[in-house]
Amino acid sequence: MNLEAVYHRAKLNWSYAYDDRTLHIRIRTKKADMKQITLVYGDKYDWSKANSEVQMVRLASDAMFDYWEASAQPAFRRVVYFFALNDGESMVYFQESGFFEVPPVIFYEGLFDFPFLNPVDVHTPPAWVKKAVFYQIFPERFANGDSTLDPDGTEDWGGTPTPHNFFGGDLQGIIDHLEYLASLGINAIYLNPVFEGTTNHKYDTQDYFKVDPHFGTNDKLKELVKACHKRGIRVLLDAVFNHCGHTFKPFVDVMENGLSSAFADWFHIREWPLTVKDGVPTYDTFGFEPIMPKLNTENAEVKEYLLKVAKYWIEEVEIDGWRLDVANEVDHAFWREFRNTVKAVKPDAYILGEIMNDALPWLLGDQFDAVMNYPFTKACLDFFAHDRIGAGQLANKLTGQIVGYPKQVNEAAFNLLGSHDTARLLTLCGGSTERMKLATLFQFTYPGAPCIYYGDEIGLNGKQDPDNRKCMEWDPQKQNGALLAFFKQTIRLRQQYSALQDGALTFLQDQVNDRNLIYERRDEQDQFVILINNSEHRSAFRSTIAEGVWTDLVSNSLVITLKGQLNWDLPPFGYAILHKEVNR
Repeated sequence: MNLEAVYHRAKLNWSYAYDDRTLHIRIRTKKADMKQITLVYGDKYDWSKANSEVQMVRLASDAMFDYWEASAQPAFRRVVYFFALNDGESMVYFQESGFFEVPPVIFYEGLFDFPFLNPVDVHTPPAWVKKAVFYQIFPERFANGDSTLDPDGTEDWGGTPTPHNFFGGDLQGIIDHLEYLASLGINAIYLNPVFEGTTNHKYDTQDYFKVDPHFGTNDKLKELVKACHKRGIRVLLDAVFNHCGHTFKPFVDVMENGLSSAFADWFHIREWPLTVKDGVPTYDTFGFEPIMPKLNTENAEVKEYLLKVAKYWIEEVEIDGWRLDVANEVDHAFWREFRNTVKAVKPDAYILGEIMNDALPWLLGDQFDAVMNYPFTKACLDFFAHDRIGAGQLANKLTGQIVGYPKQVNEAAFNLLGSHDTARLLTLCGGSTERMKLATLFQFTYPGAPCIYYGDEIGLNGKQDPDNRKCMEWDPQKQNGALLAFFKQTIRLRQQYSALQDGALTFLQDQVNDRNLIYERRDEQDQFVILINNSEHRSAFRSTIAEGVWTDLVSNSLVITLKGQLNWDLPPFGYAILHKEVNR
């Protein structure tokens, strides 16, 4: 028994409230080291009045560890607990005070402690997100619906994008194509910034209470949101609260009046006067970009201003949430106030942070509902697009993330394969629509809300910014119709079965080929086993799955697994979606 590998601590992702009655408790052990783990729990004030035992299940495994989980519903919403570890030869009892050869006899001393399940502390992302299929729109490049709004020098639609040119995309253009989005199966859109700014991307906000005139008006945004809601589509706006633009009036005042400005403390000034020395501004900015000065969110006036912004657009326009730009560079205290403000106005608003690494400190129920899942993005691209890792490594990487967050965080994760900040998925896949389809299939059959970057579904390509921000192609003759049909079919599949939305996930190892990805999604109604051949060669799949008769939803053929042994062949970059009803 390898006790050095055993790990647990109370709270965080190791013991947390899933709902107002249920705790999830996890423990890590060396891979294949334990035969059985029993969670023993009870009331710390009187063990005799409430105690129980439950056998833990192996939630997931990676290259080094097994992760076990059990659910508990303490009678009085408080619990102390310990683990009975059994490797088949010996038993060890693990509690907060250490490892012991005999079980504890005093139950209020030395055990792991979950003091009280307070409902207000339960992390509860909006329920609708689990069923959401997002579509990200870069407003300046989606559609030109009102040419009278075009800025001077607007170029012909479909030209070559540069960091500074304009093509006239606007809110009316989005309204004009809502039926397209509805037919695709989209039920949520995320808009890059729509507020007044000087650039084509609008991340240099000039006025947080005004829609950019090149996009339309505040009333036009209200019309867009209303039209989306009529079609069952939620709307997420981009909040740029880490920094503003250089034309933001308070910053203009600081530039003009220096230290005597009433807004001097709205920003992080390292040296007066404000200037740029050797490419580095004398004030904090986003990166080293002089036109994007960082806001001081510890300043009471700045907080009041930004929280009014957060509240205003929900109340006036009825948006459904915020995507928070550069969220990890803003102080936690501000985000806690932000959450309280937003949830007080709209309890089911979705608060999504842009964080590209481990984001657990922001996902404990007091700040964000979810983050943009870039670790998922990188793992998928490494496997599907770049051939840098095998199926086993992909499973290991994603397993680490699954066990690294509470279950409800994974259910509400924002899963993307590309965005305005990355090269296009098709380009990353080397122009291979076959690879792209496999990555997309995985995205749409994985826990969390998938997001499509506009145009990916019809075959737009593009390298890094600005090439990834091409104009949307609306000519059907220039779209990839087969790819579009695949997206529609895959979206319908996800929306048809709850097992593909919030069902359990298990990675299944192929016995022969590490380019074969096999995984299971399951709930009380349906069970899926999905096979993906991520190689240029025909591949035989050999694995152990549930015994029974399955239907391949791709070929509409039957698959019979005798004694749980799967034997199945797929062509290069082929896939199968095996389905059966539970207990059929």
